[in-house]
Amino acid sequence: MGQGSAGTPEQRTTATRGPVAVRRRRAVRIGVATAVAALPMAAVLTAGSAAPLAPPLGACTGPDCPATWPTPPHNGDFAGRDATINVFTGGDYTVTGRAAEVEGRIVTLGDLTVDRSQGGGAFNMGVVGVGSRVVPPDGSDFVTVGGDVDVKSGNRILIGGSDSTHRAFGNLRHAGDLSGTVNIDPTGRAIRDAGAVGPFLGLRTRIEEISTCTGRATATGTVTVTNSEATFAGDGTSKRQVFNVDRNLGTATRQIGLVFTGIPAGATVVVNVLPDDAIINTYTGTGLPGDRITELRPRLLWNFPTATTARLLGGAQFQGSVMAGNPASTTTIAMPGVNGRVYLAGNLVQTGSGGYEIHSYPFDGDLPDCTATPSPSPTSPSPSPTSPSPKPTSTTASPKPTTTSPKPTSTSPKPTTTSPKPTSPSPTSPTPTWTQSGSSSASPTGATTHPTGHRPTSHRPTGGSPTGGAELPSTGGGDGPVVLGLAGAGLLALGGLGVLAARRRGRHS
Repeated sequence: MGQGSAGTPEQRTTATRGPVAVRRRRAVRIGVATAVAALPMAAVLTAGSAAPLAPPLGACTGPDCPATWPTPPHNGDFAGRDATINVFTGGDYTVTGRAAEVEGRIVTLGDLTVDRSQGGGAFNMGVVGVGSRVVPPDGSDFVTVGGDVDVKSGNRILIGGSDSTHRAFGNLRHAGDLSGTVNIDPTGRAIRDAGAVGPFLGLRTRIEEISTCTGRATATGTVTVTNSEATFAGDGTSKRQVFNVDRNLGTATRQIGLVFTGIPAGATVVVNVLPDDAIINTYTGTGLPGDRITELRPRLLWNFPTATTARLLGGAQFQGSVMAGNPASTTTIAMPGVNGRVYLAGNLVQTGSGGYEIHSYPFDGDLPDCTATPSPSPTSPSPSPTSPSPKPTSTTASPKPTTTSPKPTSTSPKPTTTSPKPTSPSPTSPTPTWTQSGSSSASPTGATTHPTGHRPTSHRPTGGSPTGGAELPSTGGGDGPVVLGLAGAGLLALGGLGVLAARRRGRHS
């Protein structure tokens, strides 16, 4: 905030009340902050304020983020570097069919399996032939795996690549076994590290909480779905446009168009897709200038808060980021291109009949802010009869959700969260309490290297649309998506401004 000629509030207080009064007021502030921080907390989901995703999720981070992101598809020189995670899975990551590439930084807590069953061949990771061409920083971990890396016979993983003047290189860090062929551009390495995903274990819980909170946001617009088109009509004014969709957008065999109206400039757009077996099957999205949905991409989120299965199908260069909050879920992506973050609490299957890809583009939007509200401690005085009823408090340091519905357990043998997952009520239902787990870290326990050079190459599309609809060209290189968990309100009072400032560093439109 700016400072006027009248001075800061503290300076004005000194002038009018004297230094003694100032010291007393400071002492009171410190005492209140300390007392509040000591109270047991029950964090309540609210949607009254907004926040961006905090690193390592969301916006681009690092000193070399591009001021303007290339419009997809782009096959020129590297446009910048981005340290933010582009694809995160809390379960397994499986590549099948003719899926060709995934761009940016990738973290999977489970196993990574590459089984391109339709002809095998190369699967590019980190650097792709055509996409945003914004790559992770040199020498960083391009791919991090909490389980085994299994590259089936006839397949190979390629990590790193080049443009006309530079080389991009990074590591594959894995906790489990590595089998099959992995080619890594020097001086990137394959590193065996039992604690590979230690720093990221808390992200699954964070994604689960963000997706749940966002899925309960009150709709600001309406959705009309026909057999041929879904129209999202915003209110024209809200800075966060929310659409709650209780039916699928298309079917497994029929694509539909997606149309957005009434969206003010700079607004975040959230589409909550609520069916348990959720489908988006569309031909909408080209990535070309003038395409309305491409303009929305940096602040567009497709959220699947409770789905057991989510399928993204069709012939589009799909625009926007994807989030799925159920850790027992499997999200299948079978589109020529997905241009945005992919943040899943559960499993990911990347597949398709052509050289299908996931490209690295940031999510710069503001989501509902799940803030914390203090509840009285057991020894605190009873509230007055006119005070609201206090939230239940836990005897542990991290209170668990008060919902009685148990969280579905993931079928993955990888690390699981111990917090029960709240069930998803209708958008108008009361919201439950939540808590956020922290992350842990571990040091490397050993290294295995398999370096060989390569350069991703762009290729022409192969195969037709799995849905029979009109398909846009694929651009891949195949063969040739905050919630802030608080321990106390004192942390919010004393550190909130610093957290918000840190969240916004590296953001670019």
